Amino acid sequence: MKNAVSYLFLVFILGACSPAKEKTSSSQAEAIDQQTIRKIDVHAHYRYPRPYLPSFFQDWNMQAVLVDVAHEDTSGIDRSWEQYVDMNIENPEVFYLCSSLVGAGIDDPYFAAKNIERLKNEIATGAKMVKVWKNFGMVTKDAAGNFIQIDDARLQPVWDFLKEKGIPVMAHIGEPVQAWRPLDNPMNPHYEYYKNNPQYHAFAHPEIPSYETIIAARDRWIEANPDLPILCAHMGSMSHSVDMVAERLDKYPNIMVEPAARFGDLASQNSDKVKAFYVKYQDRIMFGTDFGNYDPAEGWTAEQLDAEQKDLNATYNDLWRYLSTTDSLVIRKQHTRGLGLPREVLEKVYFQNASNFLGLE
Repeated sequence: MKNAVSYLFLVFILGACSPAKEKTSSSQAEAIDQQTIRKIDVHAHYRYPRPYLPSFFQDWNMQAVLVDVAHEDTSGIDRSWEQYVDMNIENPEVFYLCSSLVGAGIDDPYFAAKNIERLKNEIATGAKMVKVWKNFGMVTKDAAGNFIQIDDARLQPVWDFLKEKGIPVMAHIGEPVQAWRPLDNPMNPHYEYYKNNPQYHAFAHPEIPSYETIIAARDRWIEANPDLPILCAHMGSMSHSVDMVAERLDKYPNIMVEPAARFGDLASQNSDKVKAFYVKYQDRIMFGTDFGNYDPAEGWTAEQLDAEQKDLNATYNDLWRYLSTTDSLVIRKQHTRGLGLPREVLEKVYFQNASNFLGLE
């Protein structure tokens, strides 16, 4: 029987992106009705339709950006793009589109031209953004056997094209720093992911460049493209330290961040410090989750669909409580207290920043 709750996270694709279900213990009533705050989940992966999704998003007063993941393996490149286009056509009031770029074939002298032509078509179809993934730096190699870093000069024509078109980039470059550490602590927020996806546990693969090498290449790329709007996914793979994130936000005015699947890392830090970070950078942070589905629901029973919907509602609610209340919560095994952000900050983080960044209004 299909597992009705398998939708929650793209475990095998999104490298350390998949939060386990957040368990909570409420200690304070919500001060703000969540339905009164408009929301955009800027990092979602709803690959297949569900009968409940339109009303679910309406109840949450929320829209979502469907972020394509171009997953490269020995069989080639697998994308979600066509399924996402179908979802957008079926529910244009709910879903926006984000395309993707990988470095496979970069030695082809026509690599940039071919990808620019493809991106032209996908932007015409509705793509509001283009994602680059951890393939850069950790997976894809060029003909010389070198890992392709995101600041590779052969990619520059693509960035120039996106600047010209006013299309921002979502950058998931690197992994949490824990990927380069021993997998010996079950309380690590990413323990289950690397246990189940050892190919991304860089500690066990010394051929993968270091965390510092990949982050440095990412920083050079940002610095070399100050006119390119960049959304650094997963808090820029620096979610273990809001100080590191703040340093980049101060240095690079063209970047923003979102914490999809890294709420456990935030929860492991002092709540007062994380709240101060959100308040200070309230114009530079968006709301993202990495939630989605990757199984078709044909043959599912009403009970399975209902269970999936309830789990999805609970996970969004846990994140709402973390951001909007001072409840006591446990997020990915991290005991924490909610941030209790002011309404004006919530409105920016949940909606306005993403709307402005993507040119939706």
